[in-house]
Amino acid sequence: MNETILVVDDEVSICHSLKAILEDEGYQVLLAGSGEEAIKVVGEELPQLVLLDIWLPGMDGLETLKVIHAAHPNILIIMMSGHGTIETAVKATKLGAFDFIEKPLSLDKVMILVANALNVVRLEEENIRLKQKVSHQFELTGTSAGISELKEMISIVAPTNAWILIMGENGTGKELVARSIHHLSRRSHKPIVEVNCAAIPEELIESELFGHEKGAFTGATEKKRGKFDLAHEGTIFLDEVADMSLKAQAKILRILQEKKFERVGGNKVIDMDVRVLAATNKDLEQEMEAGRFRQDLYYRLHVIPLRVPPLRERKEDIPFLTERFLRDFAAKEGGPQKTLTEDALDKLMVHQWPGNVRELKNIIERLIILTPSNIIDAEDIPELSIKTERSADLPQWSAAGDSLRDARMDFERQFIIKKLEENDGNISKTAEAIGLERSNLHKKLKSLKVAIKDQE
Repeated sequence: MNETILVVDDEVSICHSLKAILEDEGYQVLLAGSGEEAIKVVGEELPQLVLLDIWLPGMDGLETLKVIHAAHPNILIIMMSGHGTIETAVKATKLGAFDFIEKPLSLDKVMILVANALNVVRLEEENIRLKQKVSHQFELTGTSAGISELKEMISIVAPTNAWILIMGENGTGKELVARSIHHLSRRSHKPIVEVNCAAIPEELIESELFGHEKGAFTGATEKKRGKFDLAHEGTIFLDEVADMSLKAQAKILRILQEKKFERVGGNKVIDMDVRVLAATNKDLEQEMEAGRFRQDLYYRLHVIPLRVPPLRERKEDIPFLTERFLRDFAAKEGGPQKTLTEDALDKLMVHQWPGNVRELKNIIERLIILTPSNIIDAEDIPELSIKTERSADLPQWSAAGDSLRDARMDFERQFIIKKLEENDGNISKTAEAIGLERSNLHKKLKSLKVAIKDQE
């Protein structure tokens, strides 16, 4: 044991008796004969626990308790008194004492009290460590302009109850942003409940969201609380909200508007108090125009929009992210932390990362596992397909002929078809999107033999 205990008593025999028995248990013991001396020792040594007599010469025990507790609220104090009364014990507790024991001391009681107090100290220290670990877990890593702006916005909006729409490509860390917002909010002591909107079966929508009563339908053998019920007074995170069916969107909209619901098979109205965070990798305005997303739900969710930048727009963060993944993996697995050479880092920097931060994390974990050395060099990194920044947006194609002209025409045909699909066949919108006059696009479609019905 490394715990230090300070015994404060003007009776030398009591001090030495307690010192002997506590040291036998493995504690380090300090002694003080007055309140003034106790305050000095506490400031210098910072013991985990103080055994403090009430009746002391000069500054009495209660005054000493008040001073120590004000300066060091995390230090636990057990009061001792040979003239104890309930009134004195209550007063000591109000001033911050952990517990109270009467003299003559029962050494067995003293040891039980000391063990209980130090268990509380250990739990509080563990709680602090866990909170620091959790805080680190939800930190956004990087110093790029995009991520710095996102961090600033999170710090502004997190303490509020505003509903937030988080937008970004797959793998950019939208869930991390949501959990960071919840962690920094006033609801952090309550749960954050994730709803994977893309995975809710049509027939189980109401049961998943609102819960059900026993016997509500075949297979409902017991009562079940729904996602909104579980998130009461906390946060609900609607992940990939654009992947919900229109029927599911209608159900979500109703509960968000009414802020109350009934379980399937029940008739009790349950009030709901949740903060809503939603995330999507799609352009919701395009989804609305295509009739795949409800306009009223969009405006309900789109209170504060946050955009998570793709990794190709924040490449200067790659060294920070890499270092974090190396450190986290070593801490998780208990092995030595590996490092990357400059050449290895340079190789990572030229890749465009279509899978974003998730792809980088997977590559680093693979390198840690498969590289025998603690130093990861460029030759250890598998070949990464190097794409231009717009390559992820372009169609995959193979030229129909051997000439450059054939290749160019084939590419233009596939590119324009893709853009037409994105704009639901609307010629004017497609022309604007690719920078052509509407009449020129018609000519291009004719020359490329692309038949399409104008949706205007």
